[in-house]
Amino acid sequence: MTAAETLNIVGNTVLIVVDIQGGEIPREDSRTEIPYMGGRTERAPRVREVIRHCREKGIPVVFIQEVHKPSLVDIGRELDGAEGPHCLEGWEETELAPGIDPRPDEFLIKKRRYSAFFGTELEIVLKAYKAETLLLVGGLTDVCVHYTAVDAHQHDYRFRVLTDCVGGSTFEAHSAALNAMHYLQRDALVTAAQTNEWLDTLPTPEPVNPVHELVRNA
Repeated sequence: MTAAETLNIVGNTVLIVVDIQGGEIPREDSRTEIPYMGGRTERAPRVREVIRHCREKGIPVVFIQEVHKPSLVDIGRELDGAEGPHCLEGWEETELAPGIDPRPDEFLIKKRRYSAFFGTELEIVLKAYKAETLLLVGGLTDVCVHYTAVDAHQHDYRFRVLTDCVGGSTFEAHSAALNAMHYLQRDALVTAAQTNEWLDTLPTPEPVNPVHELVRNA
């Protein structure tokens, strides 16, 4: 079976990097009150390599960042569960993690709910890219990744979650969320290695000046 058959990629693909935040603050000094499972240090280089590889092959990368006002006026029901105040505007901890650096021509979408679709311009961006399949990396598996995948499913996108590039609030919650997403789409769960193998099969596009391309297609 080929890499493309393993991933069952259909149409244009977009990589969505969900809430990989924390800035330069060590985790033990962070004021963000969200439980998380271990392994982030090991996941980080895999995520960065997938981002690099997608860029090299012309796969658009969209970055998601959760942000709330210090007054918490926009945090909704997010404090009703296990999470305390988090992702506050102005906190270094709210900034993207080291190595997660959107380029000027890439979208950084800020959200105020768990799903990257809810109340954001993500759907407009995906339509602009004519996306059909979404690759998901980031956190938390059982919260923002899960709810983004569910909304992707309900918007009729195929989604592929890179299981070794996501982390949950606990390992048990991470595993349960992966099972729930697999329930929605039988091909949903893939690995970074499988994704990179598929990316290796794609041609490397020629550099394009977007202004010239718009003029040419006018």
